[in-house]
Amino acid sequence: MGLTIAQKIIKAHLISGEMTVGSEVALRIDQTLTQDATGTMAYLEFEAMGIDRVRTERSVAYIDHNTLQSGFENADDHRFIQSIAKKHGIYFSRPGNGICHQVHLERFGIPGKTLIGSDSHTPTGGGIGMLAFGAGGLDVAVAMGGGAYYITMPKMIKVNLTGKLRPFVTAKDVSLEILRILSVKGGVGSIIEWGGEGIQTLSVPERATITNMGTELGATTSIFPSDEITREFLRAEGREADFVALASDPDAVYDRVIDIDLSELKPLIACPHSPDNVVTVESLKGTKVDQVCIGSCTNSSLLDMLKVAALLKGRTIKPDVSLSISPGSKQVLSMLADCGALSDILASGARVLECACGPCIGMGFSPNSAGVSLRTFNRNFEGRSGTADAKVYLVSPETAVAAALTGEITDPILLGEMPEIQMPEAFKIDDSAVIAPASVEEAKSLEILRGPNIKKFPDCHPQADSIRAELVLKVGDNITTDHIMPAGAKILPYRSNIPFLSQYCFGVCDKTFPERAKAAGQSIVVGGSNYGQGSSREHAALVPLYLGVRVVISKSFARIHVANLINAGIMPLTFANPDDYDKVSQGDTLSIAGIWAGMDSGSMTLVNETNGERINLVCNFTDRQKAILKAGSLLDYTREQI
Repeated sequence: MGLTIAQKIIKAHLISGEMTVGSEVALRIDQTLTQDATGTMAYLEFEAMGIDRVRTERSVAYIDHNTLQSGFENADDHRFIQSIAKKHGIYFSRPGNGICHQVHLERFGIPGKTLIGSDSHTPTGGGIGMLAFGAGGLDVAVAMGGGAYYITMPKMIKVNLTGKLRPFVTAKDVSLEILRILSVKGGVGSIIEWGGEGIQTLSVPERATITNMGTELGATTSIFPSDEITREFLRAEGREADFVALASDPDAVYDRVIDIDLSELKPLIACPHSPDNVVTVESLKGTKVDQVCIGSCTNSSLLDMLKVAALLKGRTIKPDVSLSISPGSKQVLSMLADCGALSDILASGARVLECACGPCIGMGFSPNSAGVSLRTFNRNFEGRSGTADAKVYLVSPETAVAAALTGEITDPILLGEMPEIQMPEAFKIDDSAVIAPASVEEAKSLEILRGPNIKKFPDCHPQADSIRAELVLKVGDNITTDHIMPAGAKILPYRSNIPFLSQYCFGVCDKTFPERAKAAGQSIVVGGSNYGQGSSREHAALVPLYLGVRVVISKSFARIHVANLINAGIMPLTFANPDDYDKVSQGDTLSIAGIWAGMDSGSMTLVNETNGERINLVCNFTDRQKAILKAGSLLDYTREQI
């Protein structure tokens, strides 16, 4: 039996475990990336391990999230990350150099290599045939130290593409179509491989848009073959030597096969407040639009920006629409300037923002009250934009331009003929904003620069054999990490200060949670299905840890978040019968006895002391995860192993 692309890469990087679906495998990691919203904590964790030098082939620290410096906090974090990168062998991408996923694709990604990043959209690297995973900062820190990265061996889903996209139908529409088919839970436990004759019509930036959005499916990762189109992209980046051809075997076996005819797709749009709430653009025609944002790691490539510039050329946006453009990297921005496309964008009335994540994470450019905002981003969770009552829709750059020009949701096909875009044979190479680390000898004398906002890793607690605690919060389905630990311009600067962050924990759901959790001392949280979807931010585990949460029980968990909970020493459990979710209420006193034996057997009994109900719970921890929980955290476990 042949192997899929992902199985081939896993096999080549397998340290331990069997490649059977559902079993735990340990992988050797070639590359890591961090961004500044998660990076400070990841590097504090790396320091705590006592390892002098990273042991990966390439580790890169990007500054792309917290680039608004309205106080000292972000600047201090950037200085800390730059100093620790120089000392410990990490490349440092300066503020303004671009979004981590876009720059990594351009300058560092290599087909067939493994990559983990402390950002959930790291699977963007699958666009050039990398096996790239989003992960928590602790997992990235361990990988930087030479440790393995553990995943549950996924199922394999194949998406066969046929035909060719029509004008004004884009890779973003392909992403929205697969979300319509599978939902935000449909990719859980699976790697999605894209193939079929239709992929030959998609450039690397278009493929990267699709693998980027695969994160919203809950997928472990997504991947394309590495072929002549990949070679052409790497050649244009001056990196043809990095090319490796990768394809699945003809007799590879998939757990599910989905067929999509590109020629039949229409422009699509994801409605508030979920990426899988997908309808056709034409079905919403005439809906008034207040704001349009083009950019993010999903749609900020040179190809996307050249299309936007061509459609805006000679036109002016509606007076009552605000339009922002965020190029994905310095390379993209400088090439737009050199060819004159930037002037066309500016002449339209658009505002050009920094090469950074910006509005995607609520870092500026928030909509007006109850405003309708069309964004080329990957997430439209409630409140994520920075405006609590905003209605955020996800669209392609072409659909975004149509809305900016007309002032309402408009099928971009109505704009007329799509201008022909000529991509350059070679990209502008300027790596001056990527600072190389110091030599081993020079690093010995370097000082790590810390600011007063950088606080220590929260105290962890070894899992006891029993727990009796209040159910301090009960929430519903599809709770995201934005619900648990919000982002935004007011909060993000404190990602290295867990005590300060704690006052905002679960603020979207219940503003009284932090105070009640502190008063309880130790507590339990209950959630519905797909608990913890969205961003990989480990703060959604570390802040509840700081507030005393010891157990989270849900109908089901998102992959990265359940790993982050275990890494923080919080025990994730699921209801054996999802209907038992209704047998507990916020404020109930809950208890679990015989936890260690339950870890081994795979089941525990939850006693609701308030109403007398006895509820069966399920856990499926590996021996390593049991050891992490008993040690108190992945950090403590790793120290023991070292």
